[in-house]
Amino acid sequence: MKAPRTFTGRHMTMILVAFFGVVITVNMVMARAAVGTFGGTVVDNSYVASQNYNDWLAQGRAQRALGWDAALSRDAAGHLLVTLTASGQPMAEGSAVNATARPPLGRAETKNVRFTALGEGRYRSVDPLAAGRQDVKLTVVRGPDSALFDGEVQ
Repeated sequence: MKAPRTFTGRHMTMILVAFFGVVITVNMVMARAAVGTFGGTVVDNSYVASQNYNDWLAQGRAQRALGWDAALSRDAAGHLLVTLTASGQPMAEGSAVNATARPPLGRAETKNVRFTALGEGRYRSVDPLAAGRQDVKLTVVRGPDSALFDGEVQ
């Protein structure tokens, strides 16, 4: 029978080097992924943005008072579909609908989306959206009233 091997300083050094090598490698990979997928700041100057906060709240209250709502989806061809309702009923024709779409992560460009009316408060984008999840910022203007909607489509 062989005698058991003794645990030496060399073994301990190899364990410590392997352990810290894995930790450092994982940290470097995660840091690179974080920096590579961060698309920028939400606002360039938070102090200036805070000065507009009460105006944004007032706009939100005015929008809720309109009773408008928007539902976003995609059709089989990848076109963005928007269904607009006013107080639960399909919105009448005559609204101007515009949107921007961009993937939620990364530095992909924001795409302006144009729509054609389908009737009964429904609109379809002229061009299909890129594949994958998209963050959509929708603007609806009808006469003097306007509303902003944020949504996401798969």
